[in-house]
Amino acid sequence: MPYRLSLSHFSFITEEVIDRARFYSSVLFCLLSCLFLSCTPSTPPADLTFVNGSEPQSLDPGLITGQLEGRLCRALFEGLTRYNQKADIVPGAAESWKVSTDSTVYTFKIREDAFWSDGLPVTAEDFVLSWKRVLTPETAAEYAYILYFIKNAEAYHRGELHDFTQVGIKATSEKTLEVTLKAPTPFFLYLTAFPTYFPVPLRAIEAHADAWGLPGKIITNGPYLLESWKIRDRVTLVKNQDYWDAERVQLNRIDSLITDKATTAFNLYATGLSDLIVDKNMVPQHIITALKDRPDFHSYTYMGTYYYRFNVTREPLNDPRVRQALSAAIDRQRIIDKITKAGEQPATSFTPPNVAGYQPPDGIAYHPEQAQALLAQAGYPNGTRFPRLSLLYNKSELHEKIAIEVQAMWKQVLGIQVDLANQEWATYLDSMKNLKYDIARSSWIGDYPDPNTFLDCFITGGGNNRTGWSRDEYDQAIEKANQTNDPKERLAIFYDAETLLVKEDPPIAPLFFYSGILFYDQNKIGGIEPNVLAEHPLDQMFIKED
Repeated sequence: MPYRLSLSHFSFITEEVIDRARFYSSVLFCLLSCLFLSCTPSTPPADLTFVNGSEPQSLDPGLITGQLEGRLCRALFEGLTRYNQKADIVPGAAESWKVSTDSTVYTFKIREDAFWSDGLPVTAEDFVLSWKRVLTPETAAEYAYILYFIKNAEAYHRGELHDFTQVGIKATSEKTLEVTLKAPTPFFLYLTAFPTYFPVPLRAIEAHADAWGLPGKIITNGPYLLESWKIRDRVTLVKNQDYWDAERVQLNRIDSLITDKATTAFNLYATGLSDLIVDKNMVPQHIITALKDRPDFHSYTYMGTYYYRFNVTREPLNDPRVRQALSAAIDRQRIIDKITKAGEQPATSFTPPNVAGYQPPDGIAYHPEQAQALLAQAGYPNGTRFPRLSLLYNKSELHEKIAIEVQAMWKQVLGIQVDLANQEWATYLDSMKNLKYDIARSSWIGDYPDPNTFLDCFITGGGNNRTGWSRDEYDQAIEKANQTNDPKERLAIFYDAETLLVKEDPPIAPLFFYSGILFYDQNKIGGIEPNVLAEHPLDQMFIKED
């Protein structure tokens, strides 16, 4: 019997041909670019070139929310503490600190040799004013809530307290900063290494307003200076020779390449125009399987979750049964097997397992019959009369493929049509911030090794909530957990709160837990170590001698 080709065969062949055409055309482009660069007078070559992802939203550490911006801000600025290559906490702008016997008062000693790039010393007052700026409601800092562990910080940010001297942030001398917490916070030193806690130069902000973070205007205190920012091309950093620990910093010049296309990103690496890929979204998913045995392929596990947000302020997503149905209709293992292919684990909880000994609850797993029943209970049997919704994602080949797959699942299981929409990174972030979406692609990487770094995202009014979801019992549980000294009791409170978040009244649908991917030649580049926070500080990296 002769073999017959169906339309599905042609679809598969067409997709494969298109992927290959894109791949090889991108290779050709990169080769031509390399030839052009070799023939064109330019600035000195970078010691390290890496692909960072989309266009940065900002380089203001008090306002950024994305991981790609964080990589650059950690190089340009320095908090009281910082990460080493293992993501352990080490001294930063503070050379030392003392903790009170009740673990609520931290006294930091600022280095005498810590200076801003304009030559002025870094002082304790710089931290006071920078943290006050983040907590001032008019600043609209989305990450302001990460300072809520400080006494009266939340009340000041919410406008309930107007006297900042009552907030637990005080400069007791030019080089001494005293921080009083509202309760013992075992991960507080991790927080002080987070960009929202970085000092910023108020004089530059007052002089240049929103433009203060641009080349020629920005003032920094970290291991690197901002030399240039070429839109849709690269951000170039140069070593800060006046940094207190400059002798340790080995890379003199770093180019951070800008692209939101995984095919382009990987081909920049494959053709030698990039030395390093630190983000798995920058690797075409359809070739990951073929790359796993290469010596420059490095994978590891870390605290990261890929998920979808629901805008609960819009009908019919204001009905928990609809959100539960949408989540139960997603075959997470199918996404991993067909698309991501990098050892990810399906997720039904928001918090990954084994974060500081915490075991999260099971959320909503793939269950087509249950999904159909829930949608029928909500008044939309077999998708009848269900309004047309849209699924938003930032431009990325990976996000698009996942969105197409989930779109097909919702059509197949629930009988509903969901349109796809993509936006550039900055626009996409703005859409989520202002709830200008129905369903949106999201991800969260833990900021410190504790389940709270995941669960406090969804407190009412939190800058990273971005769903419109609000439950008093959830807020109270998170607050109670962070005032509970008994570790076992604290984790039990988190467990009950997360059950509400991912099962009973979910504003999100977790899809999978990340598996980290790095591409680099370990015989050439040192100072990179896989870690649970997926932090790879640029100032720790170095080029190995031949």
